[in-house]
Amino acid sequence: MKNTLYKALTVIALSITLVSCSNDDNEAATGSGKLILEFDNAFGVNDLILNTQGNKTSNNEILKISSIKYIISNVVLTKVDGTTLTYPKSKSYFIADEASEDGHEFELSDIPAGDYVKVKFGIGVDEDQWKLGASGQGDFLAQADAAGMLWSWAAGYKFLAFEGTFTSPTVTAETPFMIHTGKTGTDYNYTEVTLDLPTKALVRTTITPEVHIITDLSKIIDGTNKIKLSDNNANGMGAMIMSGTNLPLITQNVAAMFSVAHVHND
Repeated sequence: MKNTLYKALTVIALSITLVSCSNDDNEAATGSGKLILEFDNAFGVNDLILNTQGNKTSNNEILKISSIKYIISNVVLTKVDGTTLTYPKSKSYFIADEASEDGHEFELSDIPAGDYVKVKFGIGVDEDQWKLGASGQGDFLAQADAAGMLWSWAAGYKFLAFEGTFTSPTVTAETPFMIHTGKTGTDYNYTEVTLDLPTKALVRTTITPEVHIITDLSKIIDGTNKIKLSDNNANGMGAMIMSGTNLPLITQNVAAMFSVAHVHND
């Protein structure tokens, strides 16, 4: 009799626990919260250090990077059930800047609570947005201009600005390099990146996930497409790549330089 009563009480307790957990899960996934995208710049396996660190490519060129900036835009998040959230375009433009305290972490607000497994974003400003004209850019135009990420309105935005000095087997003195991607006469050079998250980003009213993204800058010129700075050293005055046949190749490289290291759910 005691065993029967004990078993019955155990089943009731377990049922209450399961219902309680189920209710907690349902409550946890209601409302909205925030999500942070953190961009951590590296060169190969090494964390990036500006100005002093020598970074070697497979072409035996040594780069000292003085500045790296790129525009992050058009963020789309995918839930575990496959549904997507397109972050409002008016709030979806950010400038990653290694030298700026505000250039690493970007907070997305009013994100519906849920479990997210994928993030998509653009590098640069999409052509449809640019076609809205200077008056259609909102506050971002002034922000980009102040950050040096705008050539002029007619020339358009710089999507990525990668600068420093280099040496190579054929260029022994430290020589400037400058790589800027953006709109050219023949190519727009905007690209998008989709990354799977290694663990779910749990957006809750009480949890703000942080998605830690590694940006491997070596891939800009040392990715699938190998670009020698020394081959672009015009008259020994520096490698200035801002147009020409190399720019679409660099854009392809840029699309592959991001990976997710981990997700913090706290």
